[in-house]
Amino acid sequence: MGKKDKLAVYLTPEKKVELERRYHEDGSKTMTMFMRHALDFYLDYLSAQDAGLFLPAAIRSCIEGRLGTMEKRMASLMFKLTVELDMCMSILADCTELDEEYLRRKRAESVERAKRTNGQTRFEQIARHIEED
Repeated sequence: MGKKDKLAVYLTPEKKVELERRYHEDGSKTMTMFMRHALDFYLDYLSAQDAGLFLPAAIRSCIEGRLGTMEKRMASLMFKLTVELDMCMSILADCTELDEEYLRRKRAESVERAKRTNGQTRFEQIARHIEED
């Protein structure tokens, strides 16, 4: 250990009692050591870009586990949806003969509609629109 400077710290009586009661909890042998650990932690916290580094390991592990489970579930659902959509498109393509210009126009309409509705379009809305034309 190098040279140390003495620093006066003023605490309320309640904080002093709490400090005296709790400084052993992190394995500190003295209140000074405990306060140095607390100060180091807080300074690192202020310097960190990701405050998640300071989440307790149990909470971080739980969150990561839940997110991992959700990611796997979403990937599975997206795959199932892709299979169903591919099946529908294949059946439709087998039953119709559509020219390239029609397909380009429909793709452009679909992209525009998805952007406008933020992907919240329902089949009934499209069917009503076609009936009105």
